Amino acid sequence: MEATLPETKKSDSGIGLDGVWRSADSINMINPRMGLAFTSTTLLVLLLVLGRSKGQMEEEEKLKGVTPPSKRCFCELQNLGAAFPWQEFQIVHSFSSNCTQTLSKQEFIEVDSLLASLYYRLQNLEKDVKDFEADFDTGLYSVISLRIIEIELTEISSLLLKLNQTSHNKKALLDNLTPQMQTMADKLEEIKQFDRMHVVKRQQESKRLKRSLKECEVKLEATPAPVTTPAPGNCPFGRLLNITGPNSFMVTQYSTSYPYGAWGMDPKPAPGKEDRHWLVILTTSNVFGNYIRMYSSHSDLVAAKQVEDITVTSSTTTTNSIMGPGSVIYNNAYYYNCYSSSLVCRFDLTYKNISTMELPGAGSSNSFPYCQPSSCFLYTDIDLATDESGLWVIYTSKAKFGNVILSRLDAHNLTLLQTWYTSLQKKIITNAFMACGVLYATRFIDSSYDEVFYSFDTITGVERSNLAFPFRKMSTNIQHLNYNPRNRMLYVYNDAYILSYQAVFG
Repeated sequence: MEATLPETKKSDSGIGLDGVWRSADSINMINPRMGLAFTSTTLLVLLLVLGRSKGQMEEEEKLKGVTPPSKRCFCELQNLGAAFPWQEFQIVHSFSSNCTQTLSKQEFIEVDSLLASLYYRLQNLEKDVKDFEADFDTGLYSVISLRIIEIELTEISSLLLKLNQTSHNKKALLDNLTPQMQTMADKLEEIKQFDRMHVVKRQQESKRLKRSLKECEVKLEATPAPVTTPAPGNCPFGRLLNITGPNSFMVTQYSTSYPYGAWGMDPKPAPGKEDRHWLVILTTSNVFGNYIRMYSSHSDLVAAKQVEDITVTSSTTTTNSIMGPGSVIYNNAYYYNCYSSSLVCRFDLTYKNISTMELPGAGSSNSFPYCQPSSCFLYTDIDLATDESGLWVIYTSKAKFGNVILSRLDAHNLTLLQTWYTSLQKKIITNAFMACGVLYATRFIDSSYDEVFYSFDTITGVERSNLAFPFRKMSTNIQHLNYNPRNRMLYVYNDAYILSYQAVFG
């Protein structure tokens, strides 16, 4: 029997929305028992459609559950110039840091201090030689004068050795640093070439212009400063750097019989008495005295000639007689702690009269003396001092638990001008002095040395206890220490020795 295809009705055929071919009689589209009456064109279209649908379905299966990649833009930058020399820059930076650590300010201060000490030593030597020549011409020279000159020469030799050693060390350092500095300068010049916008050059020019403009403005606005007494704490010649000496030392003409006393020069002397030196010996119990011995010059003091004794009171143990070694002469008047009291006495050297003032609550009569570890110094409770600002008094009281009190005095009217309070215990220090409105205190090191270790600035109120200015002494105890602003010398009474030291500022 011959199979035949049934007659199909015409109907709309085509591709559906899902891409699959459909016809009205799709259930009879392909029947294996039927004969194939499709044309070749129809079969080709059918295969293409089926193939496309399958590919699309596979692609959709692959993309299921996959997040599309984020969009990114890439830019390739090509540097047509030379690369910045980072390694050379790191070398220069490292050398600069090491150089800063090597060349410390302290090393330069040390050289300056040695030079200043040498300068003052040479000045003192010149003066001592002139004094010796004058004494020699009059036949009044002594072995002591020669000994002073010998000591000066020894100290100068020692300073020259230290200075030469320091100079040698600095030369070795300079020889080492010079080639490194040149290398650093060359590398900096190379690095400057990368500043194509000339930013650094223009910054430097701008700084120079601003600096020149500022200097010009300062010069235009500046007015001559009036000549005034320097305010406390504002030292015109810098801060204290060192104590050198002793420049001169000798035992008083009384030998070692009187270990307590005081000496010095008037910071504000009367006309014609600029070279006058004074000496006070506490002849009764190392505590009390009643006269001042005057010498017309240092040479007269050494030779014990041209002596003038000025009597302060009739005896050593009467009202207003001298008590303790903390005395000074200022503006032709002698200031001291009055006998058996907390009063400050002023003895006028011209009119020979005495005026007094009370220090409110001040400890006296060995209540708060200066001390060293093994003993205290008798009746050093009230200590007068001088500096560029005038007259001062250093003391303490029970109300302040023994901490040092500092007061500035009106020297003429003998009144308190201003008072400062410190945290420094008076009994832990061996002595104290004023310089440029700054209080300095000393402490005991051993039988040969004391040390300036503490300062209190009356302007800023800043206390420091990390100073280290040791100075040599002739004996164990220092009873008197005072600064003279006229020659920047420290005058010390040291167990019957009288010594002078140079205060070095810078």
